[in-house]
Amino acid sequence: MCLFFAAVCFSPIQAHAARFSGEYFLKVCALDKQGEELVPGGKIACQAYISAVIDYHNFLRTLDSAGPRSFCLPEETSLNEVHLIVLLYFLKNKKLHRNFIAAPGVEMALMDAYPCQRKKKKKG
Repeated sequence: MCLFFAAVCFSPIQAHAARFSGEYFLKVCALDKQGEELVPGGKIACQAYISAVIDYHNFLRTLDSAGPRSFCLPEETSLNEVHLIVLLYFLKNKKLHRNFIAAPGVEMALMDAYPCQRKKKKKG
């Protein structure tokens, strides 16, 4: 057991976190006109990535750390709908997000499409 631990910890091979760039996101999340994935397994990978961004954002909201701009997905919103909205946002803003990590772009797309309703302050 100790030998295994030492082999894993001191291995010369470095592990790097997987990163979805905006460009990679566009490839993996691409859909044809019928809404079918263009990359085998792409739809599930894309929707898992989007779900992770949503889950993390919701977690930050529970800590009051999500910031002043936020998004609020209606309960009945399907992941297929969110996938399409985020994909269209990335296609429209290709130059802005192509070379960066996709997560902030996903969040920006969701903020545009699903802004939270601000509570109106009562007068007097």
